[in-house]
Amino acid sequence: RIARAVREVLEAIGEDTSREGLLGTPRRIAEMYAELFSGLSLDPREVLRGGFQESHKEMVILKNIPFYSLCEHHFLPFHGHAHVGYVPEGRIVGASKIARTLDILARRPQLQERLTGQIADSIMEGLKRGNVFIHLVLDVVSSQLVSSWLPETFPSQNSKASRIWAICFTTLTSKTIWKRSSSKLGWWMASLKFLRSRKEVRNDYSGI
Repeated sequence: RIARAVREVLEAIGEDTSREGLLGTPRRIAEMYAELFSGLSLDPREVLRGGFQESHKEMVILKNIPFYSLCEHHFLPFHGHAHVGYVPEGRIVGASKIARTLDILARRPQLQERLTGQIADSIMEGLKRGNVFIHLVLDVVSSQLVSSWLPETFPSQNSKASRIWAICFTTLTSKTIWKRSSSKLGWWMASLKFLRSRKEVRNDYSGI
């Protein structure tokens, strides 16, 4: 069906679909779309169910996960990187499973904001955990578009998970201007400024 549709598009724009250079184009585009949108037929939660029990109860953070997707408005590509953190509370999952979850969700017609929420939902449902943190950065010309997802039950300001989270994302958000009135984000901005001046604190968690 995709190949037939592509052939009609080529004819609609005035191209000759019988010329040598375009003979295989409908088939190639159909195969390309099957790969680019393969995430529509996959459930990322199934990937995450392969975790295992472990006593570790501190935050686990996977940074700089690259992703590539297509905007649903014009089917034009966009790309960026994501930082994912979660508190295992006794159950962990391999780092590759988190990256695979992002890849599955990115291989769909997407919006950055929706992708951010879907990653969080998948991890929470797949691992049965509520403390999930997502920071997704879209790379665009001369700038970056950032979207984040924070849990409704936010870690207390004095918890170790909160400190690790702030340390991890200090450098990531140092050039971002938050324009929200949320008290949670307001506290985070104050924390980040404080932690930037506390190198010894960052060094305590440099191996995480």
